[in-house]
Amino acid sequence: MTIPATKRNAVGIMGGTFDPIHYGHLLMAEEARQAFDLREVVFVPNGRPAHKKEYLVTGPEPRFRMTELATESNPHFRCSRVEIDRPGPSFAIDTIRAFHAEYGDLDDLYFITGADAILQILTWKDYTSVISECRFIAATRPGFVLDQLNEVAGGSLVDRVSYLTIPGLDISSTDIRNRIREGRSIKYLTPEPVEQFIHEQGLYTRILG
Repeated sequence: MTIPATKRNAVGIMGGTFDPIHYGHLLMAEEARQAFDLREVVFVPNGRPAHKKEYLVTGPEPRFRMTELATESNPHFRCSRVEIDRPGPSFAIDTIRAFHAEYGDLDDLYFITGADAILQILTWKDYTSVISECRFIAATRPGFVLDQLNEVAGGSLVDRVSYLTIPGLDISSTDIRNRIREGRSIKYLTPEPVEQFIHEQGLYTRILG
């Protein structure tokens, strides 16, 4: 495990589809911000997710608006349109380089994601550059073991990943979407402004695909 040094000029990227964003995402970001002394965490909704069929994902503008609504009460959070406004599929390496260009004086740039996503990193575009150009915070559930990490990408990745155990990460966007289609409550799974937006827009009331 990499032990984070105290850095006053470090930023975290919280990427994801956020379809919809929920309290698990927010808890992960806040825990990472505090544990790694991040100046801010920037939420970056995917524009056109490279690993998902586009017609199975809600359009980018509603997802961005939900992300704004969910994060606006935290002064250490902000949202970025960098992937939504960039044409073509959304790739982590392009976003990482955009952030390095925006924050030219960073001590460290962290990519915050779930531990299960880290295990898929060999499928990411230009993953060797991704590994070398940022560090990772891998959020894990209590008891989740990442023994496979060294087998997946070797020491070059292991040395760039720090683990952060976070309880209460069992909330999922998939479950929220299913609950809405089944007419069940999503209260306390996502912030109230997001819940209200979902109902006002009629999101997730039909099965896509």
